[in-house]
Amino acid sequence: MAGSNKTNITPPRWLLAELTYACPLQCPYCSNPLDYAKHSSELSTEDWKRVLSEARKMGAVQLGFSGGEPLTRQDLPELVKHARELGYYSNLITSGYGMTEAKIVQLKEAGLDHIQVSIQASTQELNDHLAGTSSFEHKQEVARLVKKHGYPMVLCVVIHRANIHQMPEILAMAEALGADYLELANTQYYGWAHVNRDALLPTKEQFEEAEKIAQAYKEKVAGKMKIYYVVPDFYEERPKACMNGWGTTFLTIAPDGVALPCHEARILPGLDCPNVKDYSIQEIWHESKAFNFFRGDDWMQEPCRSCDEKQRDFGGCRCQAYMLTGDMYKTDPVCGKSPDRSSIKHAIDSARNSALSDKEQPLIFRNSKNSRGYF
Repeated sequence: MAGSNKTNITPPRWLLAELTYACPLQCPYCSNPLDYAKHSSELSTEDWKRVLSEARKMGAVQLGFSGGEPLTRQDLPELVKHARELGYYSNLITSGYGMTEAKIVQLKEAGLDHIQVSIQASTQELNDHLAGTSSFEHKQEVARLVKKHGYPMVLCVVIHRANIHQMPEILAMAEALGADYLELANTQYYGWAHVNRDALLPTKEQFEEAEKIAQAYKEKVAGKMKIYYVVPDFYEERPKACMNGWGTTFLTIAPDGVALPCHEARILPGLDCPNVKDYSIQEIWHESKAFNFFRGDDWMQEPCRSCDEKQRDFGGCRCQAYMLTGDMYKTDPVCGKSPDRSSIKHAIDSARNSALSDKEQPLIFRNSKNSRGYF
């Protein structure tokens, strides 16, 4: 296995509880595994309570309830209540689909601290096309109800070529909804987004224009709404610091109980990711092959091994390196120092050719139904 520096292992601080892969939406950029249907089993309520308790005992303080759509779990209020009793700061990451005012009140009383609602676009037609459901008006109503019941209004819009032209309207929509925080999350190309990359990746010109509009709006609403603009990796010269360092901060538990150093780690070969049904969080974090695989820097190849920035970006994303080069040990090709940087150029050129083509680029939706491209 890869070398690991097992001294001074820091405890997990951020726990992502992926309660389910079930979801009523079909988003073509979904980060769930392509074979999510093979992982249909879900942890029981008591298993989740044990996981939350063990992770909190180790020092985890931030908790995200995610999916799929976590609202499909009937025990969500019970899990939120347990998290509050343990002292977590808890965040619900939801499409809002299926949320009611009564459910918001119930979750508030259970102790939920934060709700993030996603909307696919600024128009009903495009939102409902991408989501695969008639959900636009409902999502907007949920956003209003979240604010009504004392939560900060946190809105997330995933940005890609199908909606990037709506940037002015997306910003205006967020302001009209009274959003306190707006996350403009440029698509990261994993899972379903990787499959749909040619259809979703904006051109550099589109990205730069959208960023310019967002930054100008940020100044306009300063003090009223905070805007976070997440830059797409492919237009960067340095990679993101993957999970703040492998096995240092983030712990993801998949619906079936598999523990992951990041939510995409299932795709990496040979990790032998452990399951919480078989091991405690303490054992998983400290002793498992998966969580020690890329700890430290013994595993690094050149140019990462001798790079003076390796403690800043940790060689970049292992999953991205694997998807783009077939070798999870390589420098993330997003890095300008990577010998495989040409794979990024190829991806950008391929997407650009798709954008300029007269031929429609079909999207492959999460529910496995093909659809004609929207743009």
